[in-house]
Amino acid sequence: MTFMATKSRPLSGSVRVPGDKSISHRALIFGALAQGETQIEGLLEADDVLRTAAALRAFGISVEKRGARWTVEGNPWKAPARSIYAGNAGTGVRLLMGAAAGQSIAATFDGDASLRKRPMGRVLDPLRDFGLQAEDTKGGLPVSISPSILQAGTYRLPVASAQVKSAVLLAGLGAEGVTVIEEPVLCRDHTERMLKAFGVRLDSEPMAQGGRRITMQGQQALQATSVTVPTDPSSAAFPVVAGVLVPGSDIVVEQVLLNPLRSGLFTTLQEMGADLSFENKREISGEPVADIHVRYSLLKGVDVPADRAPSMIDEYPILAIAAATASGTTRMNGLAELRVKESDRLAAVSAGLTASKVQHETGEDWLSVTGGSVSGGGVIETMMDHRIAMSFLVMGLISDDPVSVDSIEMIATSFPEFISLMETLGASFRR
Repeated sequence: MTFMATKSRPLSGSVRVPGDKSISHRALIFGALAQGETQIEGLLEADDVLRTAAALRAFGISVEKRGARWTVEGNPWKAPARSIYAGNAGTGVRLLMGAAAGQSIAATFDGDASLRKRPMGRVLDPLRDFGLQAEDTKGGLPVSISPSILQAGTYRLPVASAQVKSAVLLAGLGAEGVTVIEEPVLCRDHTERMLKAFGVRLDSEPMAQGGRRITMQGQQALQATSVTVPTDPSSAAFPVVAGVLVPGSDIVVEQVLLNPLRSGLFTTLQEMGADLSFENKREISGEPVADIHVRYSLLKGVDVPADRAPSMIDEYPILAIAAATASGTTRMNGLAELRVKESDRLAAVSAGLTASKVQHETGEDWLSVTGGSVSGGGVIETMMDHRIAMSFLVMGLISDDPVSVDSIEMIATSFPEFISLMETLGASFRR
């Protein structure tokens, strides 16, 4: 069923987006591996994260919601009686495969049609190097793993992928010996931060040629702790960009995670001329956060360097919408990873921009958008990708003609409150 966004009045007010998806997955999984009861506040209660919670229950772990808190009681993992169905949760299934490999149990993992198309070899290859016995389906799901004694080793990340790095570290927790990960291009470090919070000894040091080397002794015991999940910068991106683009807007998005390996979009928006200020800076569960004060701004085109991509890989669709309004041309580089997300996001963004009559060019790993007036019109094919749907709904708030998307159901995978939250600020939608 289509859903429409129309030109909006100025946005105003203060909002708080849901908890960070990456940290929510990790908090559940690390709690399941730890000794004792882990309490989690601010967990993202979206489809992807709830799939991870259900998977952990299938592994014999107690995962419960008690009031506003979630509790996870760590126990030895058991082979599940059924296949683990991850839905569309790419982060969840990859991290669970690494954790289950480290627990030396048998399990089969599967997902929906979209997740079955996403590559799993990038996770399975290093785990196989450690000794994991696994069978995949043409490099993807379903994947079956067998109980295996893992021998830790050194793995150099061929791409900047926090999911791969995290899966290897989770497997390394149960392996014999020392796990060493060489990371030539820095990517999200939530796993390293959270492992330390759970009492794991882990070293990280710069490499002479750039990047960093992570070293961790295997077979360490995790100790349960309390985790507060900060809000998701990838979700905050939508009201932030809307606040920048809708004339007259003045909003605050509260308690946003500002980990430097996740905040590339905000840096880029400021380079484009966005009026963003970061207030009430503080730290939550070892992660930096702040309230982002956003005011309507006139933007200019910029070149976004390829080395910034890991810190904003999920935000390029909404950045493309911002670029469509900017004076001049914005070129985004190093986007190959967008080809293997929930959809081919680079193709999906390009198709949406074409439907909206926005001048742009694209290549295998780059996108160039020339800004101007945004006419909108037509129906955007989301390819069942939540971030494509939300990005083009934001475009509709500033378009001369309404913008419709072909579906919004998949938004629940990461941001169930998106529509109601944006309407609270003053956004105009039509069901």
